[in-house]
Amino acid sequence: MPKNSKVTQREHSSEHVTESVADLLAHEEPVDYKRSVLNVTGEAWDKQKDGDEELDGENRPAWNSKLQYILAQIGYSVGRCPERWSLPHPWNHPRGGAYLVPYLVLLIIIGLPLFFLELAVGQRIRRGSIGVWNYICPRLGGIGYASCLVCFFVGLYYNVIIGWSIFYFFKSFQYPLPWSECPIVKNGSVAVVETECERSSATTYFWYRETLDISNSISESGGLNWKMTLCLLVAWSLVGLAMIKGIQSSGKVMYFSSLFPYVVLVCFLVRGLLLRGAVDGIMHMFTPKLDKMLDPQVWREAATQVFFALGLGFGGVIAFSSYNKQDNNCHFDATLVSFINFFTSVLATLVVFAVLGFKANIMNEKCVVENAEKILGYLNTNVLSHDLIPPHVNFSHLTAKDYHEMYRVIMTVKEGHFKELGLDACLLEDELNKSVQGTGLAFIAFTEAMTHFPASPFWSVMFFLMLINLGLGSMIGTMSGITTPIIDTFKVRKEVFTVGCCIFAFVVGLIFVQRSGNYFVTMFDDYSATLPLTVVVILENIAVAWIYGTKKFMQELTEMLGFRPYQFYYYTWKYVSPICMAVLMTASIIQLGVSPPGYSAWIKEEAAEKFLFYPTWAMAILISLIILASLPLPLVFILRQFHLVSDGSNALSVTYKKGRMMKDISNLEDNDETRFILSKVPSETPSPMPTHRSYLGPGSNSPMEMSSAPNGRYGSGYLLASTPE
Repeated sequence: MPKNSKVTQREHSSEHVTESVADLLAHEEPVDYKRSVLNVTGEAWDKQKDGDEELDGENRPAWNSKLQYILAQIGYSVGRCPERWSLPHPWNHPRGGAYLVPYLVLLIIIGLPLFFLELAVGQRIRRGSIGVWNYICPRLGGIGYASCLVCFFVGLYYNVIIGWSIFYFFKSFQYPLPWSECPIVKNGSVAVVETECERSSATTYFWYRETLDISNSISESGGLNWKMTLCLLVAWSLVGLAMIKGIQSSGKVMYFSSLFPYVVLVCFLVRGLLLRGAVDGIMHMFTPKLDKMLDPQVWREAATQVFFALGLGFGGVIAFSSYNKQDNNCHFDATLVSFINFFTSVLATLVVFAVLGFKANIMNEKCVVENAEKILGYLNTNVLSHDLIPPHVNFSHLTAKDYHEMYRVIMTVKEGHFKELGLDACLLEDELNKSVQGTGLAFIAFTEAMTHFPASPFWSVMFFLMLINLGLGSMIGTMSGITTPIIDTFKVRKEVFTVGCCIFAFVVGLIFVQRSGNYFVTMFDDYSATLPLTVVVILENIAVAWIYGTKKFMQELTEMLGFRPYQFYYYTWKYVSPICMAVLMTASIIQLGVSPPGYSAWIKEEAAEKFLFYPTWAMAILISLIILASLPLPLVFILRQFHLVSDGSNALSVTYKKGRMMKDISNLEDNDETRFILSKVPSETPSPMPTHRSYLGPGSNSPMEMSSAPNGRYGSGYLLASTPE
């Protein structure tokens, strides 16, 4: 290089040199690439170790071990289990067994391929959801922003569930459990059972009145519930502490939060199988119900749960995989986590139906006793003849079988006046079909069943500690879906942004700890994520399979993994998954139109639930949630389609210092980048990394290898260590 060159004059200087790339490359003497490293990134960034050592990998955190990463993905995926215990979920539905086949089929043809897709793009591009989709298709960059908004909405109400679990956890350290009996109130000098509790049940009363202190409708705010406000603060504090250092802190939390729930589930399964009636519940679960499996509603709900169970579209999966090395076998990870998720669901379902079978037997026996007393009363008043009672029936030790025989005889003889007797059939099948779902499962049905366990406080503590850990694992993934892309894109300070995000979410989340807060939880769960999430996942699939190109993507995977993925993925990405998801989205829209939005309200005076329609203002909030979560998709597309904002694809920089180069290049077209940096014709420059080629956007033919150097705005970092002169 000429002696009067600014590069030569300041070769040994510690200051950065800046001049035009055209001026730099116009010198007669070529740059000695063998002694320099070229770093092309989206910002002027330089990091040096000692002397002439090679550049560090990009300054990006990494998992301490493969086990930590797998546990994080399992914790995020399986950690969505609190929704299965405390929000509507098909496994907990009376038809729960009918979901096994649809769920498994949809997991294989939709869940696994799309989960693999998200793992692959996150690992290859090494950015959060915003950076990944900006990079693959800038016009569809709104996918990343929409994912962040959905994560925010879900995180808002999801952490309330952890707050509920924390409340029950601390209430479990007493015997008897506070929800095992109805409270006694004094009416003057007379002590009576609380009316609302007497007309419902002890566990139902404790949930609605002692825990939520719920109002009669969503329109009656009732003010803040201070107990739940405190629990929500504790929940957000736990999430903030787990997330404040990124994966350095959350990764360590995963060792406990991901493994402990399995210990508890196995303990509950063993204990549940020893309970009287557990086999009845499990047989009910596995009894084939072909009519239910052919119900389109079952398939729609199962498909929705596949999305939620695997965390598809939230951005958490992409965020976690972005901290992996690029040669990691993400196909194995996708298969492992998907089927661990499925078998965990089956394990949890076994526990649920074993315990609910036990509860159903208790309730059935109670029904038999109550109706036997009615029959005795009718016999004593001569309403019924003693001749109707089979001779072997003993009312002192009446079995369910004897009662059913007696019930059939009375129903046959008194056919005309049978309804007036008010007798119940007391069938075990009916009790099993009454098995509640949603919040009623964890906080009513399961808590009631645990009151009949020996050492019930111990089992209650274990159960709610499990829910807290499951929720924490899922919240870490959900928050990563927000923090990772924002930090990657806007370069904000991790600790400050994480703490600020938790504080802001806590303040907004106060809407869920009003006395009417449970109704808002229902609204957000039903409408804030389902439809926007389906649209996000469809666009993710289209962006990779149709815009970037399935063949090109398969080739990139082959180079990254060292083997070619099965053709199964080619056809599912290109045809099967988009069609299935389009059908699901259509069904969801039809469902919204056919079923007027509403919620189940607890009416104190009636001590019962009643379905109410949302008022006008609540409908406005509901519609706003759907629109707001979907708004980034068309907004970003319009802005970039009409070039109202830059997609950043031409913002590159070249750096050098002591044998390295630092230059600024701006306003270069994609096809000009290689010509200015390496040679006049891109095709004339051989690839310095023959075993791989870069993961570039659609239509890019650059042979440069993406490295672990600090990437640009959309993750387009490259490392050239020995380019030929």
